[in-house]
This record gives sequence, structure tokens and C-alpha cells, in this order.
Amino acid sequence: MVQRRKPKYSTYYATKLAPVAFFSAVAKLRRRCYRNLPADPAGSIRKPAMSIELFLEAAVLGLVEGITEFLPVSSTGHLILFDELLGFVGPPGKVFEVVIQLGAILAVCVVYFDRLLRVTLGLGRDPGARRFALSVILAFLPAAFAGVLLHGIIKSVLFNPTVVCLALVVGGIAILAVERLVPEPRHHEIEDFSAILALKIGVCQCLALVPGVSRSGATIIGALLMGVDRRAAAEFSFFLAIPTMLGATVYDMYKNWSTMTGIGTLLIAVGFVVAFLSAIVVVRGFIDFVGRYGFAPFAWYRIVLGLGMLVLLYL
Repeated sequence: MVQRRKPKYSTYYATKLAPVAFFSAVAKLRRRCYRNLPADPAGSIRKPAMSIELFLEAAVLGLVEGITEFLPVSSTGHLILFDELLGFVGPPGKVFEVVIQLGAILAVCVVYFDRLLRVTLGLGRDPGARRFALSVILAFLPAAFAGVLLHGIIKSVLFNPTVVCLALVVGGIAILAVERLVPEPRHHEIEDFSAILALKIGVCQCLALVPGVSRSGATIIGALLMGVDRRAAAEFSFFLAIPTMLGATVYDMYKNWSTMTGIGTLLIAVGFVVAFLSAIVVVRGFIDFVGRYGFAPFAWYRIVLGLGMLVLLYL
């Protein structure tokens, strides 16, 4: 009698199925935790104004932000999906989701402190330092203008789970296609970027105004198509995040300052700190991971996550 061999555990398929299993478990846990809580007249769950659970959720969202901000998987999209699953009630206007991203950006400043300091001190005498700063500024401008003009539409229309899921799937397919079409790298250092190249990468970043597209993903994929090598493309997305997210944070705080409360500020502080600490780990390991495996693993993750979440949301 021939015995069938038991198939070996595949980390590849585990990576594909893990997101769906995880989100399913979170949804079931949420229903179990809240099934005995009183509901408002509309039937939705009513949470306490302030509780340990609320701060734990803020910490979870901070962890999600720190892990995903610099990966081409859309940190904003993940925050919107986790908000939906956890039922998180933060400050109005999605201020929490925007401001905690600054904690992840601060991680870049810490990890690349020596390089940023060298560029700053060399602006007066080093042409490479001036090109570095000019490239970041030029790449930042398109998204800055588009963000100000479309801020209301983005927040009111696009900040919903369905848009995020569709953008995750489409973005994942795009990454797989680009991985096959990437030209031979011609640009290896940010200090050598031309003004036109930086501006084109900045235009690509505008796609990330749609939640689920991914700011880092749009920037990196756009740079790769223009002949930038993987390491330089990933690092440029790190540095470009500094003015982009700083500008988004300041603008959001300005627009929603009157709605901020003491509890809202504390929630933001918790998410900010957790995002900062977790992002440091990701920033330090991302370049090596991409150099070894490319961007395809992130593409498959996006596709499976997007499809899995659509199933959870509509079944």
C-alpha cells in the first residue's frame, strides 16, 4: 500500500493565507468582546468615552502604522481597515490616523540621522547635498498641492474600506507587472537625481492620495520605472515621507484643532510612540529584504489582503 506523503508546510502559502485568517480572527474577537455591551438606538456598539481598551486599540493601530508606513502596502489603508474591524473611535476627522504617521517618520530621522545631518551641513558647499535637498523638495510639491486641493474629497469619499480593498488589489497587480518591466538601473544615488526625475517621482506619489495605494509603493514603483535602483528608490521614499507626512499632519491639525480633546490627544500620543518604535525596526530591515526578495511578496500580500477583506466586509 502506497502511503501519500504529507505535504510540507509552505511559508509561501502561509504568507498568503495569514492575513485573511488574522483579520477573520480579529473580527470574531471583536464580536465576542462586544456582544454583551449595550447598543445605541441605531444598533451600533456604544463604547465608553475612555477605557483601557481604547488605549490598547490606539497602541495596536500605532503598531500597524509603524510596520506598514514604509512598506508598499498602504499604512493608511491598513489603519482604515483596522478601524473598521476594531470599531476604534478616535478624534474626529481621521486626525489620529494621519498624525501617528509622524511617529513613523521620526524613525527615519533617527535611523538616517548622520546622513541627514551631513546633507544639512553640506548645503553650502556640496553640490550633491544641494541636489539631495532639491530632489526631496521637488518630489514633495505635487502631492502637497493635490492634497490641499482635494483634502475634502479624499476624507469624505475615499476614506472607506471598499476603496482601500480595491486599491490594495489593483496596486498589488501593478507591482507584479512592474517587477517584470523594470528597466536596467541608471540612477544609484539620490545625490545624483536630476530635478526632472525628482518631479516625476513626486507626480507618482500623488496616486497615494487614494487610501490603499501606498505612498511608499507609488514612489518606489514610479522610481523603478524611471531607472532608479531598488536601494535608492526605497531610501528616497523614506526621505520624501518626511516633508510629505509633516505637511499632512500640520494641515490636518490646523483643520481639526477645534475638535481635539484631552482624550484624543492622549490616544494620538500612544499611537505616535508605538508607531515610532516599530518603524525603527522596519526601516533598518527593509532595504536588505527588498534587495534579497524584491517587491513581489508585498504585491501578493496586498492582493490576498484586499480580496480577503472584501469577503469579510460583504459576507
